[in-house]
Amino acid sequence: MAFRSGDTVKKNWNTDVKPGPNEVGFDYSFIFPATADRVPTVFMENHRVLGLDQNDPIEVDYQQPVDNDPTGKEHPELLKMHSSPGQGHNQTIVNGIGRIGYMSGGHRARWVDEEVSTTFLSVAQEYIKRNKERPFFLYFALTEPHVPRMPATIFKGKSDLGYRGDAILQLDWTVAQIMDQIESLGLSDNTLIIFSSDNGPVLDDGYQDGAVSQRNGHMPAGPLRGGKYSIFEGGTRVPFIVSGAGAAKGVTSDALLCQIDLLASVADMLGQAIPKGEAFDSQALWDTFLGKDKEGRSHLIEHAGSLAVVKGKWKYIEPGNGRAYAKLTDTELGNAPHPQLYDLSKDMGEKNNVADVNPGIVKELAAILADERDK
Repeated sequence: MAFRSGDTVKKNWNTDVKPGPNEVGFDYSFIFPATADRVPTVFMENHRVLGLDQNDPIEVDYQQPVDNDPTGKEHPELLKMHSSPGQGHNQTIVNGIGRIGYMSGGHRARWVDEEVSTTFLSVAQEYIKRNKERPFFLYFALTEPHVPRMPATIFKGKSDLGYRGDAILQLDWTVAQIMDQIESLGLSDNTLIIFSSDNGPVLDDGYQDGAVSQRNGHMPAGPLRGGKYSIFEGGTRVPFIVSGAGAAKGVTSDALLCQIDLLASVADMLGQAIPKGEAFDSQALWDTFLGKDKEGRSHLIEHAGSLAVVKGKWKYIEPGNGRAYAKLTDTELGNAPHPQLYDLSKDMGEKNNVADVNPGIVKELAAILADERDK
């Protein structure tokens, strides 16, 4: 989603674009301002579009065409990757790929998908090099394996799992480049690296990129049910790896935590106070992140269509009227008109609903959700 300025998504891309990362505490930012499958397909350094020619101004509209740039819907012969039917990735074509939304101008500034990941990597490496003599925080938002999956040419065909698999190989390589740099600069003993993801996996998420036709038996969510967009564990349980200074080595933890706990945990580690009324959902769990505490949160509330709460071994999904299945992405969403209760210690795949035989647990967990709503 584009950064909002007040109540509007529409903005002037040809001057300073605010607010952005710099307005929420970052000293420096290098981003693209939408998701990779949306226009504008440009890099932004701090508040400015990189490489913009003012004689070729950018205009963006998510509702209607703004010029005569070809679209994937009208000119499929220009595409090097076709969109999946019904998912909307067939508007303005950039680099042979249809996007969501319409864009004109900025032709010199438009990036090429194959260069996006390595560009972000080079900027991150330069930032690390520039700050090696002083404490720094780097938030490196990897693009893989978000759509459109168009990895650098050197990775194409390497995985035998389509472009999605190739993009994940590129992701692994990119992380290794950062870790190697940290080691080569002599920073390993006082640097902590946290690797995680924003949601569970999805195969067909808008493009015909081989993720489905070339999956070759691969199960991206492993034993978990659901995936991206789902309230099941396949959508909400994500990788979380902590490596480096102070972190326990070779330890796998069952402690319950969430990425929102990073804010309070890092603030606690640094001895920094959080302003009253902010980050009230975040809990200070620094020892949990380091693998020293095995408990973590007492409970965690999740949302993906329905609301759910995880406490100990139990996961409760409250009744809802949402769809149970998303056909376009082939995802079980987890919505159901009746209560669901799963014992994750025995049934991580959430196949056996035991709500009827554990009414006391259902009542306890439903009360947690009710209490949170009343706050």
